[in-house]
Amino acid sequence: MTEHTPRTPAVTSRLPKVGTTIFTVMSALAAEHRAVNLGQGFPDFDCDPKLVDAVAAAMRLGLNQYPPMAGVATLRDGVAAKIETLYGQAYDPASEITITAGATQAILSTILALVRPGDEVIVLDPCYDSYDPNIELAGGIAVHVPLTPGTFAPDFERIGASLTPRTRAIIINTPHNPSATVWSRADMERLATLLAPTDVIVISDEVYEHMVYDDAPHQSVARFPALAERSVAISSFGKTYHVTGWKVGYAAAPAALMSEFRKVHQFNVFTVNTPMQHGIASYMADPAHHLGLAAFYQKKRDLFRAGLARTRLRMLPSQGSFFQCVDYSAVSDLGEEDFCRWLTAEKGVAAIPLSAFYADGREQHIARFCYAKKDETLALALDRLAQL
Repeated sequence: MTEHTPRTPAVTSRLPKVGTTIFTVMSALAAEHRAVNLGQGFPDFDCDPKLVDAVAAAMRLGLNQYPPMAGVATLRDGVAAKIETLYGQAYDPASEITITAGATQAILSTILALVRPGDEVIVLDPCYDSYDPNIELAGGIAVHVPLTPGTFAPDFERIGASLTPRTRAIIINTPHNPSATVWSRADMERLATLLAPTDVIVISDEVYEHMVYDDAPHQSVARFPALAERSVAISSFGKTYHVTGWKVGYAAAPAALMSEFRKVHQFNVFTVNTPMQHGIASYMADPAHHLGLAAFYQKKRDLFRAGLARTRLRMLPSQGSFFQCVDYSAVSDLGEEDFCRWLTAEKGVAAIPLSAFYADGREQHIARFCYAKKDETLALALDRLAQL
């Protein structure tokens, strides 16, 4: 008998450009240097105990087996009611709302369901880092269009010039990660006009929908019938209720689009944690829990910005989300990643370079902080930043 040396077969990567993310790198560096981690976007405080109690109650009631593939009916009903109340669009919870394993899974399932090999998807840079790999997995082609430098407003001239017969979708994100800007009503109306003659689908990443400040309304695609009819709107209970590790979100779309979404969803994750769905459904029945989020985070934003005003860092607007970008040109001429590494290792505050969110890695001397932290965490970080 011939002996063979055990070996692992060679694999050609489906995602050859994907490596260790800057978020992982900076978090490891923050832990190594005991830095205040304002890099990754999640809270360092607990959620409302009432939400945990609601999930525990569902577990004790025996709600621990598979729920329906599209999600627990009461939660889908709650999502549909919330959207109609806030934005005026009526979605059928039976055929147009699906509960997902977080927004990232919803984005992937949307792209796998609707984008075919060779299709183009317009991506507005800077952007969340899952978009490109998702498009690549579907065999699509990401067409990167930069937001306007300095303001991060959508550049509709360039978006329009990027539309071709091969364009299948455009991904938009408001409130925006990483810039913390928001789209205006005029922006949404212009997008609707631009896309009206086309069959382009809008993938609308709205995970920070309840974090829009200074009394401005969130401009969801669901506010605009012309957009709602061609859009998949995606949101996140993890972001809204301070439970990012639970990985529960939802997608809302017209039945024709949702039918295709569910074909992928059922073989992607099939369904989502049952007791958490029941717990969230019970908790969101009180709208104060999401309606109060903007005031909660605006207070943290204002605290953080007041402290930054005492530093040499120049603040960019923070209109939504829980991020704050700063221009550090007055402090250093280092490139963005080198600056963030230096800031973490030498000054004890972790941030994320904005260049990490651009396909071309463009440099603008801008770093992103997250202020979804305890007040004492922000105070410690600000004390250190004041020494720059």
